[in-house]
Amino acid sequence: MDTFFNILSFIGSLAFFLYGMKIMSEGLEKLAGDKMRNILGAMTRNRFMGVLTGLGVTALIQSSSATTVMVVSFVNAGLMSLRQAIGVIMGANIGTTVTAWLISFIGFKVSISTLSLPLLAIALPLYFAGKGKTKNWGEFMFGFAFLFMGLNLLSASAESLNISTLMTNWLSHLPCDSFWTIPLFVLMGALLTILMQSSSASMAVTLMLFEMDIPGFGFAQAAALAMGQNVGTTVTAFLASMTANIQAKRAALAHMFFNVFGVIVVLILFYPTIHAVEWLVINVLGAESTNMYLLSTFHTCFNLINTLLLIGFVPQIENFVCWALPIKTEQDEKFSLRYISGGLLSTSELNLMQAQKEISLFAERCHRMLGFVGSLLTTDDNEQFVSLYSRIKKYEAITDRMEIEIATYLRCVSEGRLSDSSKAQIMKMLRQVDELESIGDSCYHLARTLRRKRENCTESFTDEQMMHITQIMTLTDTSLSNMGILLEQDTPVTEDQAAYSHNLEDEINNYRNELKSRNLNDINAGRYTYLLGVFYTDFVCECEKLADYVINIVETKE
Repeated sequence: MDTFFNILSFIGSLAFFLYGMKIMSEGLEKLAGDKMRNILGAMTRNRFMGVLTGLGVTALIQSSSATTVMVVSFVNAGLMSLRQAIGVIMGANIGTTVTAWLISFIGFKVSISTLSLPLLAIALPLYFAGKGKTKNWGEFMFGFAFLFMGLNLLSASAESLNISTLMTNWLSHLPCDSFWTIPLFVLMGALLTILMQSSSASMAVTLMLFEMDIPGFGFAQAAALAMGQNVGTTVTAFLASMTANIQAKRAALAHMFFNVFGVIVVLILFYPTIHAVEWLVINVLGAESTNMYLLSTFHTCFNLINTLLLIGFVPQIENFVCWALPIKTEQDEKFSLRYISGGLLSTSELNLMQAQKEISLFAERCHRMLGFVGSLLTTDDNEQFVSLYSRIKKYEAITDRMEIEIATYLRCVSEGRLSDSSKAQIMKMLRQVDELESIGDSCYHLARTLRRKRENCTESFTDEQMMHITQIMTLTDTSLSNMGILLEQDTPVTEDQAAYSHNLEDEINNYRNELKSRNLNDINAGRYTYLLGVFYTDFVCECEKLADYVINIVETKE
């Protein structure tokens, strides 16, 4: 019973550590806010800047997995090229070593209880009484305290579980002096990281085991575990790319290739490498610091040397992954959201940028639908009419699906830890997708009106009717085009932009009223039949209704 309780305590301590890291990471991300979005959206002009960016962002949010998932998402969204992504991934591998150094400096040498509890006391009023950045600072401090409390509990539960004895008994059956046990530890490190989905957590466990001075588990075995963690962490990005486009899959494959290549190179020169690290630590940090910083130094050197070896071959890596994952044919590409993948979410704040890009694409599709309606209006060829109508019907189904998928995605994002401004932005975005779906319905209703007229009325629209229909279609098209421009900009609309949009909507309303009134006079004058007048006013009124949906979207940007 005690053993079962100790196992649960160990798992719970690990959960506490992971939760602390998650809270700390999200607090830092919200403190960075739009700055991080701008950095990841506009940087990486060359491979060296990409490495520095990946290093900085990963050191900031304390998760190489989060950075690589973001990179895969951005490649999927077209915000970053494959070549840029490779550079960022290289930097992320270096940035993730900060966690090991942090644990080495603080985690096992300082009484966590004396630091974490006062830190929680300071964080409490900031978190519950503060708003904006003050609350984010409180959240970061909570996460920092939880992380190291979890680390302290992890160490204590490991002692209660008597892991050192269990490891010693297991290692006694292995020829630890043989090189062939090293690949076994690499595999174990990879599996441990895959199970935890966090290389930082598995590194914390490795550091804890190394500090226990377990017979048979020395620096070589701990270094092998750390190498395996670099392979295991690539699985997260691979999972995120499963439902993404081909470029995102290539980015995930490049990440895997980069880390596996580094492991193979170091395995070939394993013992010279660890001896060199031992010499470096002893001569630079001093002999008394050997046990404390040996593994952290190896982890940093491993990723740094791997980056230096491969940074000059980024184009070749790009060519390799393109060869390994070729694009077969465009026909193989079924409809899917372009900027949002169905895999793992990246960090919550950054998901909003992807969703906004998808909404802009949604607006572009609706605008294209209206263009199809214009072509439908002017064609006399029956075969072309049927083809255009089928295309509009297909687009209407696509808009229905886009609304559901984007709204579902936004609801998943809203379950994460978001700033107040981001929560408000999600509400606006949900309204935008709802109104865009209504615009898609309106375009389909316009097409249906033309089809019903073609099937039930032998008359053609008069020249005067066609002139008025063309005019209201032009005004509607202008309002849709203007809406698309406003959706693409990151800032709220200006007073002039808002006034222009409202003036357009007023002009369409007044024109609709004028045409409805004139229609009754023309029917009474016998210029055309009542049935033709019905189809005419239905079309005009639907255009006005579409413009109402447009102004509703514009108002979300005010």
